[in-house]
Amino acid sequence: MIILIFFISIWYLSLFSQTFFQHRYAAHGAFEMSKGWERFFFIVTYVTQGSSYMSPRAYAVMHRLHHAHTDTPLDPHSPSNSSNIFAMMWHTRTVYQHILHHKMDVEERYTKNVPSWERLDRFANGTVSRLMWVALYILFFIVFATSPWQYLLLPIVVSMGAFHGAIVNWFAHKYGYINFKLKNTSMNLLFVDVLMLGESYHNNHHKHPASVNFGRRWFEIDPVYYVIKLFSYFKIIKLARA
Repeated sequence: MIILIFFISIWYLSLFSQTFFQHRYAAHGAFEMSKGWERFFFIVTYVTQGSSYMSPRAYAVMHRLHHAHTDTPLDPHSPSNSSNIFAMMWHTRTVYQHILHHKMDVEERYTKNVPSWERLDRFANGTVSRLMWVALYILFFIVFATSPWQYLLLPIVVSMGAFHGAIVNWFAHKYGYINFKLKNTSMNLLFVDVLMLGESYHNNHHKHPASVNFGRRWFEIDPVYYVIKLFSYFKIIKLARA
């Protein structure tokens, strides 16, 4: 039971950091926050994502490229360019690493106003940090696992960010329903998104990329939108757009 609770907690906490901080804030600037709160959420993202942490700066640049070049050869992650999900995710990793280490020429419009904390990113993306988190996860499983099958969850915990990315970037471009006719393959994967905290409303997001609410129809509940409204109420963030 403890392992299952741990797995669910890591799933949603790391996903929240991705959709709230890396995606809606860093990539799209859907709301604003002070430098102090920005540093706070950098740390929250690192702690919740652990071994699968992605630099908010590199994530933001890569995601902006995805929106600008969706389903074209310049898209960092499109099923249209890969024969299978593993090839797509490997290409995504390669592009991410090139952006992270400044080995890729990127136009200024894709880097404008992205949050950056180079020292943290250097450490968090380093081998020592990733191995430290893997060791902590393994130790937790050794102490609390009550059945061998529970260890099947360990690889997912270690590479949680990749699993989240694969669900949206592969499946939400292949399966689902469409609210808006667009010149790309984005779809809404789930009718009620209790799995991806609103991220699976991918067709909606491609239509309104800067919106803080990924849901559009009455049944499309985006849980993170209500957290954002709460943060706005307490002045933690300032909404840039309605």
